[in-house]
Amino acid sequence: MSHPNLVAIKTIARREVARILRIWGQTLVPPAITMTLYFLIFGNLIGSRIGSMDGISYMDFIVPGLVMMAIIQNAYGNISSSFFGAKFGRHVEELLVSPMPNWVILGGYVAGGVLRGLMVGAIVLAIAMLFTKVRVPHPLVTLSTVVLGAVIFSLAGFVNAVYAKKFDDIAIVPTFILTPLTYLGGVFYSVKLLPGWAETATHLNPIFYMVNAFRYGLLGQSDVPMATAYALMLFFVVTLSALGLWLLKRGVGLRS
Repeated sequence: MSHPNLVAIKTIARREVARILRIWGQTLVPPAITMTLYFLIFGNLIGSRIGSMDGISYMDFIVPGLVMMAIIQNAYGNISSSFFGAKFGRHVEELLVSPMPNWVILGGYVAGGVLRGLMVGAIVLAIAMLFTKVRVPHPLVTLSTVVLGAVIFSLAGFVNAVYAKKFDDIAIVPTFILTPLTYLGGVFYSVKLLPGWAETATHLNPIFYMVNAFRYGLLGQSDVPMATAYALMLFFVVTLSALGLWLLKRGVGLRS
């Protein structure tokens, strides 16, 4: 017989996946179209003029960044909209008064965000294969980076949803923080091209480390040491998990 907590996590995660698949036209199709346009415009048209970046073709160079960008945005967006919807509809209170521990509630929603991130990542990677040959010299690094990145931004989306008071509040962080950090995280260029001050600033961007760790998994090349990238990702997982559990325990933004 399955442990009740395991059943509870599976139930929340299954409900999240059912929601993702039910509105697939909003959850899975838009990132596929957006990334196809990125590959066509930046990879084919502009990339053919740029040539190579760090000794590899520009198309190959941007694939890891675009895949990671899609995973980050969708993992974040899934849990922020889903949990805020539950809060707005008042049915999150049913979870809070249930015998489920807080870590089960958080884990179930995070699992849903991670699964959407992985689904979108797989779709974008499949699209990339239409434009270039995707090699995976370090599959373990590739998979672990994807999962850690999706977990981090699912947890960040949860924190956003807890503090949000209206639907507009959910869009503020992705628009003004997440998107700039992603575009400035080495998705489209090597940090070696930047002047000194900009290179230093880029090293303060956590997404830069995730993109480079994933690039190492797909291409065997990175601008940062893998130990540093993993240490940073694990730090964010632990910190954001602790914050999420504390918010649930205190009922911040959840109890009237």
